[in-house]
Amino acid sequence: MAQDKKGSRFWLALVIFSLVGQVAWIIENMYLNVFIYKMFGASAEQISLMVGASSVAATVTTILIGALSDKVGKRKIFISLGYILWGISIVAFALVREDTIGAIVGAGASVSAVCITLVIVLDCVMTFFGSSANDACFNAWLTDVTQQSGRGAAEGINAMMPLVAILVVFGGFMAFDLNQSGAWTAIFIIIGAVVLCIGVLGLFLIEEVTPEAQENKNYFGNIIYGFRPSVMKQNPILYVTLIAFAIFGISINVFMPYLILYYDVALGLSNYVLIMAPAVILASVVTFFWGRLYDKWGFEKSLVPTLVMLSLGYIVLYFFKNTVLVFIGSLLMMSGYLSGMAVFGAMVRDNTPEKKAGMFQGLRIVGQVLIPGILGPMISAFILRDADVVIGDDGMEQFIPNSNIFLGALLVIVVLVLVLALLFHLIKKSKTPMPIAENDE
Repeated sequence: MAQDKKGSRFWLALVIFSLVGQVAWIIENMYLNVFIYKMFGASAEQISLMVGASSVAATVTTILIGALSDKVGKRKIFISLGYILWGISIVAFALVREDTIGAIVGAGASVSAVCITLVIVLDCVMTFFGSSANDACFNAWLTDVTQQSGRGAAEGINAMMPLVAILVVFGGFMAFDLNQSGAWTAIFIIIGAVVLCIGVLGLFLIEEVTPEAQENKNYFGNIIYGFRPSVMKQNPILYVTLIAFAIFGISINVFMPYLILYYDVALGLSNYVLIMAPAVILASVVTFFWGRLYDKWGFEKSLVPTLVMLSLGYIVLYFFKNTVLVFIGSLLMMSGYLSGMAVFGAMVRDNTPEKKAGMFQGLRIVGQVLIPGILGPMISAFILRDADVVIGDDGMEQFIPNSNIFLGALLVIVVLVLVLALLFHLIKKSKTPMPIAENDE
């Protein structure tokens, strides 16, 4: 059993692998959308398809590889090798250019459509390696190595990394003109090389915390373990938490795929990086401390304020276009989003059965990635079906994301509140002592 006092090697591994993993995910979740929008004129429906396909790939991968790592009783090799292959797959995006693809498919084909299709396929390949390394095994390793008394602190750091990664990516992308294909080539090569190198580093940095090997158990049985009705009946709080987490994620995915495009295209904030950087820094600080509040306050008291912050951020972003108010709305939204992720993540880990972390990573990814990744973009694609359009410099028609995506995200939070009422009831019921039967004499 891991000790509560973690050494510097653990914290360094947590920060590096969480940060670099989130940088890679931001490239996928926020900038691949920008890539196919700016380079190939992708529609909202095509962006929704890419996000949904990637979510399915992430879920299937996490279920299969998570159970496999439990059976083998190893995490380190899956994490390190996964990051190496993840980096190689990111570099492969540098090959998707209209000039190179056009030379292969010929002038009679729709080069833009071919390029969009290739990006979607490569996205699924990249997701396979990334989910194997990060979603399945890194998260299982983090569950193995942390104990409940200190889990909120580790989860706070883990949950703040997406914001830190946004800051790193935003800052790094300032040097590139995202309207030029050469800039994207450089970006994919640099990010891919960094992820690959971190995978090599993991061979020396990560301390293996071996879960109980499951050689004598059926692998298929491990895969479906978390989906068995009997297991659901034994862990009702875990499953309702995952449902609530999924609804929370749907809200985020209504706007997140279009956030950069909204700032850049709809608001015309060419300097959105400078505007967002302070918001990201402040939200990161909030998220770091919020994980510790989970340890101190518990789930209910630490979650409600995050939803209030998130909802207020949505309201400000929906009603206002002023730069200062967009900054305030973005700060509230990001603080609520990442703090909520920390609270939900810690709650899921606390209710995951011991020595079965790998088996439950697939279940976690269904709630955290698959359902939100499909339903969220579907909602936003419906919202943006009649969005205004603009003709780009290359003559292609492109839609303009509008603030209705934040209204849609807010309405999903209303549904979440209803599910949380049930979850809080279950938690309260679980804490109520069972009555002691009197002995008949």
